[in-house]
Formats: sequence, C-alpha cells, structure tokens
Amino acid sequence: MNDTLRMTNRMLVPVLLAVALVAGFLVWGGRRAFTKAERTVIRESDSVMYVTTVDADSLVLRTPSVDLTPAELKSKDLRTLMAKMLATVRSPQQDGVGIAAPQVGIDKRVIWVQRFDKEGGPFECYLNPHIDSLFGEVGKGPEGCLSVPPMRGLVPRRTGVIVSYIHPETLEPKRDTVTGYTAVIFQHECDHLDGRLYIDRADTVFVSPSWEAERRAFDYTRPDWWPQQ
Repeated sequence: MNDTLRMTNRMLVPVLLAVALVAGFLVWGGRRAFTKAERTVIRESDSVMYVTTVDADSLVLRTPSVDLTPAELKSKDLRTLMAKMLATVRSPQQDGVGIAAPQVGIDKRVIWVQRFDKEGGPFECYLNPHIDSLFGEVGKGPEGCLSVPPMRGLVPRRTGVIVSYIHPETLEPKRDTVTGYTAVIFQHECDHLDGRLYIDRADTVFVSPSWEAERRAFDYTRPDWWPQQ
C-alpha cells in the first residue's frame, strides 16, 4: 500500500506542475491584449481615426479608462494605436494639442500631449498616466475638445501638475512635474481617462463659429464596422 501511494505521488507531481504551468500561461502569458472590440478599432481604423463625440459616443467617453496590462504594454496593437492616435491629433481635421484613447474608442489609459514647455513643442505619449497632485494658482482659460464640437469654454485649472506614467519606450515608471499651459493639457487629457469632459468643469460654454467652419470640410462619419456600444 505504501509503495503504491509513493508511486502515485511521484506520478502526480509532474502532472500538477504541468497543470500549474498551463494555468499560469493562460492567465498571464496567454492572455490576449485588448478586447475584441478594441482590436477591431485599432486594426481597422485608417491612420486618421474616427474621433468619438459626446452626442454619439457618450458611453465610451464617460467610462473611466483602465491601466494597460503588462501584456498590452508589450503588444503590437499598442504601438499601432499610439501611431494612429498621433496621426489623428496632428491631422488638419483635428489639429489638436492632445488626445486620449477614449476619444478613439479605446478605454485604456493612453494619451498624447504636446509639450509646449519643451523646445519645438514635441508631442509625447504617456502610458497609464495618473495625476499624483495639482499645485499652483487656479486660473481660467479657454478650452476646446475634439470630442465636443464645435464648443469652447472657460475652464478653471491649476497651473502645475505632478504626473506618474509608464515610459512608452523603456516601459519603466516615470514621474514628471509640469507647469503652465502644458499642465492644463495634462489635466484635460487625464480627465478624459476618468470619464470627464472639460464641459463638466467649465464656467462658460459657447459655440465657436470659426472652429465649426474649419471642421465642416471634413467627414466625421462613424465607420460601418465600428463596434456596438
């Protein structure tokens, strides 16, 4: 009886180890990055992506975004998303200073910000950004949003932020202190990631005829393949 039990145990050990390895692979290594709907948006979109609007796409714009997983951070889909988001915000029909993933239908914490506080005003991408703290005086300034056409508003914002994020190239955690207009952009884009729009904070909101005229020449129709909300 004892010999039989010992033999059974010896046979069970490798089986249990194999099961554990398979389970670990399925949970971590085998988990596919992004949802099916998100992969559709990333892969099917043109280089200039359809930008969600508050009237037509309020659900995705009002849903708080989640952090990218380790698998998503290393995925080809993320690189594609980053490139298309940058092409979108810099395109003539958008011509923005920042963009957040929910604005292109992806509820993940990814933003591009134009760094006016750096020479040349480069666009930089931030993964899993979170504003750790706000500082400085509160000032009111004009803001618009690619997702709230053709409106403008006067919004109170702090003059400085401390933001933590994952560097898109090294995938290492970073922290940055930002002041001035660029700090306002960070607040605006991180609000998007939390399901908030600038119109929620604005003291005054009004139609901007000049912006409406600029956008009228472009097509903003939602693609036929767009996933159902």
